Order: sequence, then C-alpha cells, then structure tokens
Amino acid sequence: MIQHPLSSFHYCPRCGQTGLEHVHGRAIHCPHCALTYFHNVASAVACFVRDDAGRLLCVRRGREPAKGTLDLPGGFVDPEESVEEAVRRELLEETGLTAGSVRYLFSIPNIYPYSGLDVYTADTFWLVRVPTFEGAEARDDAAELVIVEPRELEVRHFGLTSVRSSIKRLLGDLSLLEGE
Repeated sequence: MIQHPLSSFHYCPRCGQTGLEHVHGRAIHCPHCALTYFHNVASAVACFVRDDAGRLLCVRRGREPAKGTLDLPGGFVDPEESVEEAVRRELLEETGLTAGSVRYLFSIPNIYPYSGLDVYTADTFWLVRVPTFEGAEARDDAAELVIVEPRELEVRHFGLTSVRSSIKRLLGDLSLLEGE
C-alpha cells in the first residue's frame, strides 16, 4: 500500500512540536503553531529529443532510482521556473544541447521513489527539436547518451514507470513526433 509522504512526519517543520494532525490525507496541521502544510505534487519534465534525421536521444541513468536503465532527459522543475524553462535547462544540463523548438505532448501522474519517500509527481512530456546530436555529451546524472530510431524503442529498457508509459504511448502514436 502506498503511503502519503507526510504520513512519516511526526514533528512540525515550523515549531518542532509533536501532535501533528493529518488532514484529508494530504496535509499536516500543527495545533501548536497553526501551520497547515499541504505536500503538493512536484512538477517534472521529460524530453523526447529529436534531431533533423528523425532519431531520438535517450540517456542512461547514472543514479538511483533505476540506475543503469534508459530514460529521457529531464528532471524536476525548480522554484520560480516555468516548465518550459525547466525543459531547456534539464536538456542542457544532461546533454549539453540547446533546445530548438519545444512542444508539450502530454502528462502522466507518477510516484517517484527518492530517499526513502514516495514523491508524487506530475510528469510532463515534451517534444524537443534540435538540428543534430553532434557535440552532445552525457552530463549531470546522465551516465551515457543513447541515440535510437523511434521504432526501435523498447519499453523494457526504461526503468521509471511514467517513462515506460510514455514510451508505450509514443509507440502507439508515432505521429506525436511530427510537427513543431
């Protein structure tokens, strides 16, 4: 059974007192200092990066969770950053590539296991166009870059649940890779 991340909190993050009340299964309330804290969904981005030759760029995960499996370049949206800015930043951080056109495709709810907690996320998937993969390199938490033809994608090589779902969705409708 999946437990909400706040279920393990026993002390108020503001005043340090015990006696937290769990509200609606989505928040904690401290009767001592009146803090009510909602642990909202985190926003994340993942990029289907396509070059002018029609190939896709994937990364091999260099860190847990799912270390060693394939992934799409991406990550969490930073505070005070738009989702579109996160797409461009994450692509640059992980591959050294500068995004050309960026187009939203779809989103998938996810639970991302991190540091012993389940982080609830809204994973957004984007089509990013670049002219070429020349000069790309594995950076940050990407251990390796893997270039594939879209039809050669195999769901079983991807380790994260929402990314596997996105690959299935893409393979069911390769027209998602068309257009700007």
